[in-house]
Amino acid sequence: MLRVGSKSACMACRNLVSTNMGVRFRVPLQKLHPLSRAIHHRYSGNANPQRPPHRTAARYFTSMSRLPMRPPKPPPGTGGRGHQQQRNFWVAQLAARLLKLRYILLGSAVGGGYTAKKTYDEWKEMLPDFSEYNWVIPDFVWELSEQIDLEKLAKALPEIEEIAKLLPDFNKIGENFTFLKSLLSSETSGDPPLKATDSSTAATQDGNDKQYKKSSDKERVDQLQEELLRTQLKYQRMLERVEKENKELRKVVLQKDDKGIHRRKVKKSLIDLYSEVLDILSDYDANYNTQDHLPRVVVVGDQSAGKTSVLEMIAQARIFPRGSGEMMTRSPVKVTLSEGPHHVAMFKDSGREFDLTKEDDLAALRHEIELRMRKSVKEGQTVSCETISLSVKGPGIQRMVLVDLPGVISTVTAGMASDTKETIFSISRAYMQNPNAIILCIQDGSVDAERSIVTDLVSQMDPQGKRTIFVLTKVDLAEKNLASPNRIQQIVEGKLFPMKALGYFAVVTGKGSSGESIDSIKDYEEDFFQNSRLLRDGMLKAHQVTTKNLSLAVSDCFWKMVRESVEQQADVFKASRFNLETEWKNNYPRLRELDRNELFEKAKNEILDEVISLSQVTPQHWEAILQKKLWERVSTHVIENIYLPAAQTTDSGTFNTTVDIKLKQWTDKQLPHKALEVAWETLQEEFARFMAEYKGKDQDDIFDKLKEAVKDESIKRHKWNERAKDSLRVIQHNALEDRSITDKPQWDAAIQFMEETLQSRLKDTESVIRDMVGPGWRQRWLSWMNRTPDQHIRNETKNELERLLKLHDEHTAYLANDEVTTVRKNLEGRGVEVDPVLIKDTWHQLYRRHFLQKALSHCNLCKRGFYYYQRHFVDSELECNDVVLFWRIQRMLVITANTLRQQLTNTEVRRLEKNVKEVLDDFGEDMEKKTHLITGRRVQLAEDLKKVREIQEKLEAFIEALHKEK
Repeated sequence: MLRVGSKSACMACRNLVSTNMGVRFRVPLQKLHPLSRAIHHRYSGNANPQRPPHRTAARYFTSMSRLPMRPPKPPPGTGGRGHQQQRNFWVAQLAARLLKLRYILLGSAVGGGYTAKKTYDEWKEMLPDFSEYNWVIPDFVWELSEQIDLEKLAKALPEIEEIAKLLPDFNKIGENFTFLKSLLSSETSGDPPLKATDSSTAATQDGNDKQYKKSSDKERVDQLQEELLRTQLKYQRMLERVEKENKELRKVVLQKDDKGIHRRKVKKSLIDLYSEVLDILSDYDANYNTQDHLPRVVVVGDQSAGKTSVLEMIAQARIFPRGSGEMMTRSPVKVTLSEGPHHVAMFKDSGREFDLTKEDDLAALRHEIELRMRKSVKEGQTVSCETISLSVKGPGIQRMVLVDLPGVISTVTAGMASDTKETIFSISRAYMQNPNAIILCIQDGSVDAERSIVTDLVSQMDPQGKRTIFVLTKVDLAEKNLASPNRIQQIVEGKLFPMKALGYFAVVTGKGSSGESIDSIKDYEEDFFQNSRLLRDGMLKAHQVTTKNLSLAVSDCFWKMVRESVEQQADVFKASRFNLETEWKNNYPRLRELDRNELFEKAKNEILDEVISLSQVTPQHWEAILQKKLWERVSTHVIENIYLPAAQTTDSGTFNTTVDIKLKQWTDKQLPHKALEVAWETLQEEFARFMAEYKGKDQDDIFDKLKEAVKDESIKRHKWNERAKDSLRVIQHNALEDRSITDKPQWDAAIQFMEETLQSRLKDTESVIRDMVGPGWRQRWLSWMNRTPDQHIRNETKNELERLLKLHDEHTAYLANDEVTTVRKNLEGRGVEVDPVLIKDTWHQLYRRHFLQKALSHCNLCKRGFYYYQRHFVDSELECNDVVLFWRIQRMLVITANTLRQQLTNTEVRRLEKNVKEVLDDFGEDMEKKTHLITGRRVQLAEDLKKVREIQEKLEAFIEALHKEK
């Protein structure tokens, strides 16, 4: 027997195949391999009956192709030739398999490429056409794209199939978008999106609402745009607030270490410490009348004299905006110069560093300075006294603090404020009157000396010239234009101008072009003075020329002044601190020293507590107040326009019809609006009540103005949700439609409500009648009061009309003309002349009183009428339709109060609380508003104490660092 998988079985298969190919071997069929037997049966016509012939043959031939085709053993005597043929057979088989693998790889590559291309085309078709937006991309981007090697870029990109896997499912996105669109459309229309079942009804509704939908869509778009803008502004304010808090937290982390954590000390330079003191003093001077006598270099000069150019040469960078003949310096600019490894600039209130070696950063810095200047100038003014603080660091820069002031002008030109000249003089005097300020007086050497304005101003502020340094600019133009160069010598020797100075300098700060670099100007300046005859002839000395010598001299003078005066100034602020602390202890011994910001935070917490208390009002309290105020608002309309006209009808059917019509009209037009007005007024009154109650609990009266302003602004911003009006109208209409009084307590409550209402109206009517007829006989005798002639006529008319009512108890509400004539003739018979209008007016009040009295009597009879009402008995003597009307009104009041209470507690109170928080946040960021709302000597004293302590601490730290440097 042959085993499956044995070499003999494989040889048998090959023998069988060889037989079919023409080589016949005689092998018994029972000894063949099972696979060989199956092939034999197939070719002999005896296939396996369990399988279809075609499937069996295909499977077996396929299996046979995978079997190892080993050659038969060579017959004896053939030697090694059989082994050589066997090796050749294996080589051919291996080659066939390798070729087969190549075809598989090639087919896979072709199919994968086609699939990737198809996926890419589908993805590309889903993208929108961006050809309309080519104008957004600059031209240089397209030029750059042409220079890019796209083949290298394509090789670096990932495969298309990987990109396709990262793409979202656009079918799901489309389904979500359709769902959201349906929600938005349903929200706009106010109803859920239902399909129309009646085509004629849908067409009619579409025709009627076409114009309404267009207007509503436009209003919704405008509303959404306004809400988006408010949200953007809100989050911008939140971002600024977070950045400010982050800055404060970083400062606390770096300066305080209460838990023993390693603290990194930021070592500041000497000039930075001094600059911080000057910044604090600039804010302190605006709020407190103190004398700031700390040294600084004040740069003054006529307009276009070259002040800015001198500062830029000292700072070694073009940092200031420029204009041809135009006023560019509109506010003081404090520049703190110090030496550092990198040439950078930074504003005091900003963390951005401007790299002064890059032209883009220089342009951005100049633009930022110009924006800050224009922002500081108030409307209707040309210049501002607000100081812009800037620090510049760089290699080789001399340490000092300079203040660039607006240029002095002689004439106010078009476009300037009328007081511009006086304002500039005032700002210049304020800085120069400091006895320790160094005045850097800039004079244009290219113009006549007699046209100078600033020299007179400087000579007034420093007549001895002990702290003035004179600088003559544009010397190259002066040498070229002046016929007598000796005039320049007279200027730098102090013989021409009526002023004295510590030193005189001549500089060249440009060649006439604003685009020149600082290095080129320095080279030009050195070349000019080396070749100038001013130095060759001895008119100028070498130490008097170039901006380099000028900056060295100014820096030496500045630090000399600082060392001589800073300790004296520290003693001054120490004494000021002692005086302020003594004043606080004497006037406010039991209060903490809270400055304006701390007081604002305290007031903010109190206001938020009051708003939280508003949300804790009980529902019963809300409903009682709303029901009472709503009835006070609508009671007159109910009595005068609904009850009285209906009660004067003849039968109950007419009464009910009149009541239903008038209630429907009232509900459709007036009632919902009145109810929302009442709810809004109630919310305001409760908010004000809580503010007043909290005020009595040991509250500081210093917060009164702030709380009143927060309350008014919050109420002003709060807008009631008008969409509730429609739902409220439906609720009120359904409440008034109900006429079924279910139990006796409801009937008794309605009768009590009716009695109280009628008694109140009767009381008012009797008061009106008393005012018409004057005092009675008892008041006339006891109080010595008399009637006026008009009251006497009214009294006689009243008596006559009362007799008419006694005769006709069921009289209608109006007098007939013959009855008016009869009454007038009766009065004339008694000598009383009366006008018919007066008779009708008096009749109206008398009949009103008569009717209310009868209605009250009828109300007492109806107390036992609930049995007849419940059994639906028709009793002509006892009809209580008026009781049912007052029950309907009372039930409507209860339901309306409950609905309004739910809207108040669920929505409006929270929205008001949100408005209060937003108002407090806005007020907290507005320092001017806080200054206006939180005032008083106590606040100002705490502010001054905080500033003086901070200045003293900064000065002491600076003095300590100054001694160490010595």
